[in-house]
Amino acid sequence: MSSGTPDLRELLQRAQEVQQRLANAQRDLARRSVEASAGGGLVTAVASGDLRIVEVRIDPSLLAQNDRAMLQDLVAAAVNAALAAAGRMAQEEMQRLAAASGIPLPPGGLGGVGGPFGPTGSGGR
Repeated sequence: MSSGTPDLRELLQRAQEVQQRLANAQRDLARRSVEASAGGGLVTAVASGDLRIVEVRIDPSLLAQNDRAMLQDLVAAAVNAALAAAGRMAQEEMQRLAAASGIPLPPGGLGGVGGPFGPTGSGGR
């Protein structure tokens, strides 16, 4: 090979290093969480960086109102907001990792590959 071209062994080693960094970042994200609320804080949802809802808190005053439709709407809004925030956190972490590894990401991020780091953080669901 020419002197300016890395050999296959170097490329494989670099790929393994990047893969290990990615696995570490995903483990770190799973331990991190974000929260979002709806209804002025009456409902709060907590999502992990691997896009799982880990907690939902409902203010007791909302339960006393016996308004099922409003409760459902507020829970959905809080959960969706928490998942969106977790998706943004994951996307930012992947962009940081890509920049540190010298790997250019497409303008839409990692959306084309599916998984939890797509453009909406929907996990391909």
